[in-house]
Amino acid sequence: MSNIKEIEKKVEGKRWEEALDVAFEKANSKVEIDGFRKGKAPKDVYLKKYGKESLFMDAADVVLGEEYSKVLEENKDLQIVSEPKVELKSIDENGVEFIIKLVLKPDVKLGKYKGLGVSKEDVEVTDEEVEKEIEALTKKYEEEGIKDSAAELGDTVNIDFEGFKDGVAFEGGKADGHMLKLGSGSFIPGFEEQLVGTKAGDSLDVKVTFPEEYPAEDLKGKEVVFKVKVNEVKETIKRELDETFFEDLGMEGISDKESLEKQLKENIKVRKDVEADNKYIDKLLEEASKNVEVEIPVEMIDEEVHRMLHQYEEQLKMQGLTLEQYYQFTNTDENKLKDQMKEEAEKRVKYRLMLEAVIKEENISVSEEEADSEAEVIAKRYQMDKEEFLKAFGGLNIVKYDLEMRRAIEVLKGN
Repeated sequence: MSNIKEIEKKVEGKRWEEALDVAFEKANSKVEIDGFRKGKAPKDVYLKKYGKESLFMDAADVVLGEEYSKVLEENKDLQIVSEPKVELKSIDENGVEFIIKLVLKPDVKLGKYKGLGVSKEDVEVTDEEVEKEIEALTKKYEEEGIKDSAAELGDTVNIDFEGFKDGVAFEGGKADGHMLKLGSGSFIPGFEEQLVGTKAGDSLDVKVTFPEEYPAEDLKGKEVVFKVKVNEVKETIKRELDETFFEDLGMEGISDKESLEKQLKENIKVRKDVEADNKYIDKLLEEASKNVEVEIPVEMIDEEVHRMLHQYEEQLKMQGLTLEQYYQFTNTDENKLKDQMKEEAEKRVKYRLMLEAVIKEENISVSEEEADSEAEVIAKRYQMDKEEFLKAFGGLNIVKYDLEMRRAIEVLKGN
């Protein structure tokens, strides 16, 4: 069956004249005609100046809104999968003709979706992984102390500096009280190394060359001198697994290395289990989708791309970036990014259609009570009120749909 249903609409006669009158009132309120106050010109004067055709598109919008709502109501039993498209066929003083195109959910022919020969990876936690976690924790709780001796790589220095090119101070090259971790690579190459061996109170000239790819045209590839004063040197004090460390850690029931190792091992196992399960599900979906026959409407893929683009924009915002900045940094644009997303979007749509077909085939259903109970659990997890969560999530029907999809995945697993 075709995924597109075309509905032709024609509006003429009295209804079209009424729409033209509405369009005239709207247009007349925005124009000024000599001899009349704004919006007060008679219709025949307006038409003589601007012509009846100037009202056609606004009048079409008036009737289109009405017809659009009627079409959606008349076809509410159909599974419409994207925003209906409207195509103007003809328009003149006698009436308007247009086509409303409904994109319908495609037929899905399931192949084999059970017993796919896919297994979940076994999860193990090594002693090395636990030690790495402990190392990361001790690093997180490291402290800094004032150091009287010379600065070494890994120490942090508090410095005042001012940069000069050909003996003249350059813009943006001055700062006071700047904290710099030696060896971090956050400054111009060669700068940090020259501060190794300095002490609090030292003053020195640091000679460096700006990289050729430096953004400021007047500095790229240029030799400069920074006059630097070292105000303070701080060293990192590594933490020992002692009583004070466990107090700072504040983990319930954790008071020694043994109990910490046990807890971290459990944490790592849970994390690796989730990762292994996600890989397992991805592989199941991939294998099952190979046996599916479906013709996916391009409109569904386009809408999924739009969703993915919006999600990516939100992720960038969390990093303090905008899409425009991303395009600038990566020398790309919206069309290129959408093209990159198309393959993944098509895969997501195919998986979704396949799982919906499995739900139908397996007669999977979720009751209102089950969905409500699930909403309660998720809301608690996110420390939200249930009603607040449902509003943010999209309502109880979305929770119900999500549960149905998860149960369909369990069918693929063989559960």
